[in-house]
Amino acid sequence: MKNITPIETLAWKNLKNHFQDIKNVHLTDLFNTDQDRFKHLSFSFKDKLLVDISKNRITYKTVRLLLNLAHDMHLHEAIQKMFSGISINITENRPVLHTALRNKLNNQIILNGFDIMPEINFVLDKIKIFSDQIISGKWKGYSGKRITNVVNIGIGGSDLGPKMVTDALQAYKNHLNMFFISNIDSTELFQLLQKIDFETTIFLISSKTFTTQETMINAKTIKTYFLKKADNIEHMDQHFFAVTTAVRKAENFGISKNNIFRLWDWVGGRYSIWSAMGLSIALSIGFTNFDQLLTGAYDMDVHFKQTDFNKNIPVLLALIGIWYNNFFNTETEAILPYDQYLHRFPEYIQQSNMESNGKNIDQNGNRVCWQTGPIIWGAVGTNGQHSFYQLMHQGTKLIPCDFIAPILSHNPIYNHHTVLLSNFFAQTHALAFGNFFHKKNSNLSCIHGIKDQYIEKFKFFEGNRPSNTLLFKKIDPYSLGLLITLYEHKIFTQGVIFNIFSFDQWGVELGKQISQSIYSDFIHDKCSLHYDVSTQGLINYYNKYTK
Repeated sequence: MKNITPIETLAWKNLKNHFQDIKNVHLTDLFNTDQDRFKHLSFSFKDKLLVDISKNRITYKTVRLLLNLAHDMHLHEAIQKMFSGISINITENRPVLHTALRNKLNNQIILNGFDIMPEINFVLDKIKIFSDQIISGKWKGYSGKRITNVVNIGIGGSDLGPKMVTDALQAYKNHLNMFFISNIDSTELFQLLQKIDFETTIFLISSKTFTTQETMINAKTIKTYFLKKADNIEHMDQHFFAVTTAVRKAENFGISKNNIFRLWDWVGGRYSIWSAMGLSIALSIGFTNFDQLLTGAYDMDVHFKQTDFNKNIPVLLALIGIWYNNFFNTETEAILPYDQYLHRFPEYIQQSNMESNGKNIDQNGNRVCWQTGPIIWGAVGTNGQHSFYQLMHQGTKLIPCDFIAPILSHNPIYNHHTVLLSNFFAQTHALAFGNFFHKKNSNLSCIHGIKDQYIEKFKFFEGNRPSNTLLFKKIDPYSLGLLITLYEHKIFTQGVIFNIFSFDQWGVELGKQISQSIYSDFIHDKCSLHYDVSTQGLINYYNKYTK
């Protein structure tokens, strides 16, 4: 990919000048002077998704200048390189090909002289066959009983993605009980062991390298408990499976070669739900629905790859995010889904975004002097309204928001969903326009008949708080695939414009290394490293109660 410093581009300089002209313009004025604003700044996708960006502090000139920035940073070329399999993960010398996992046209994708699609399709077929066997009851546990429980053992991308998707698609869930264990904290494992019967449970050890500390410790402990109950190591063949690139390590753990679902090093953990790392998803909702998830993702891939940037939804959302983060200095973005099934979605996007673009070194190896990835946070539905929305409406922080909701509920009880969506639309309106839109309506500016000007100051909403609205018909596998992939490509676009490497994650390594050293010290009762006085003091305090 091109190695260009974004702040040195003409587009960036023009945006900086433009910001001075627009920074104090109110959204009310933008809407009052343009009755077609929604028409020009909202985009539909195959009648499945509507994205409204009109409630942003942007003009058509802002959009044009932001699009110029994408062109100056050679975004189109970067997109083509990612899809083609060129090694754009430079620090690890790897291509980035999670898009190949949902390549529904099945056209050739050549990597190192070989078409990788036959191998991808082989794994997909294996997922289909195995998930069908488990769901139908054909696959039995060691005592001859049907499998009723599935435990996914992983962490990070090997846990959060599958867990989020299975929660989001509970309306499509079958009879299997799904459990996810990730934390090294023994409390989580203890609680799991109270809920499962080893005779009717299968375990998916999901680890790309099969060395992840938390995953392997949990897996070894579960294996020990299992063998105490089953009393025969051969019974592992009916209950233990691996999703990994490290086939030999999985076999050494005791997993049958036939029970290993292969990954590839060109799939990053936070982009791995489309691979065999989505095995728990296929088991939870069936392979047909899993395939629909892939189809939704593929259709968004095509949109991202082929659509002009002025109508390209991931590109436009990415550019707007850069506009706020680097010119308004907002630093954070809130993800606000209005559907309980999507309660893990903010956390999932938090990992995808912050692990990808939480970097301070550019492609030249120099420290950046512009803002890169934002802080991502959020919560579901009206819960947030009774929590942090106060700050969003009247605080000193400007917080761009993404509001996400389905038009239809899977569980329509009385008028609940109508009330929920009323809140959904009301919040984007109130954030954008505050009291200004209703300044002639005394009922909204004078609550309980109190007219004291002093009190009214506390009830004033200045508005001008930006948001995007993403509205789709229903949470189904296809729509969820669209939504997840939209954010994947938004994150990629921002990484290109930030001129950073989005697909490594070296920032997680130092803490791991130090923790291993401290653990070794605990085991051998010695001090191999000289820690700072604070860390050493804390360790000494711990040792006081454990030695």
